Amino acid sequence: MKSLVIGIITLLSLNLNAQTMKNEVATRNKETVKQFFELLEKEDITSFIDLFAENGKQVNPYASGLFPEGASGKDELTAYWSPVPGNFDGMAFPIHELHAMEDPTIVFVRYTGKIKLKNDLGYYENNYYSIFRFNDDGKITEYVEIFNPIVAARGFGMLDQIK
Repeated sequence: MKSLVIGIITLLSLNLNAQTMKNEVATRNKETVKQFFELLEKEDITSFIDLFAENGKQVNPYASGLFPEGASGKDELTAYWSPVPGNFDGMAFPIHELHAMEDPTIVFVRYTGKIKLKNDLGYYENNYYSIFRFNDDGKITEYVEIFNPIVAARGFGMLDQIK
């Protein structure tokens, strides 16, 4: 009987340790997502790219022929993101929802992009949903950016170019 109790206590302890580790991974990855948007707002592209794994990638499933479909690897990500700050007079990305999934290496975020256009042309605003996937080291392996391509095309005067 004593060995059965010890076995049950051991299993409970292992389960508690596993849940604690899962929570720690979820918290770390959610903080990285927050940092992702903070670095974009600060226009610190070098630190922003450092959040990605060497083979990290961005996927834009609704690029609609108007925008790049994504980028793979740090070199492509750098080429993709480096010109972004120079195209605008500021960016803000307020987060509305941020959730780690059952698998804590996956984080879902719902946010708004509010981007000030140059030459006092106003703002481009769109609603976004994104999925972030992380490796064991806490680096982003995949960032999927889902946005309304009609709103984007309208905001950049490209409605006639939608494919």
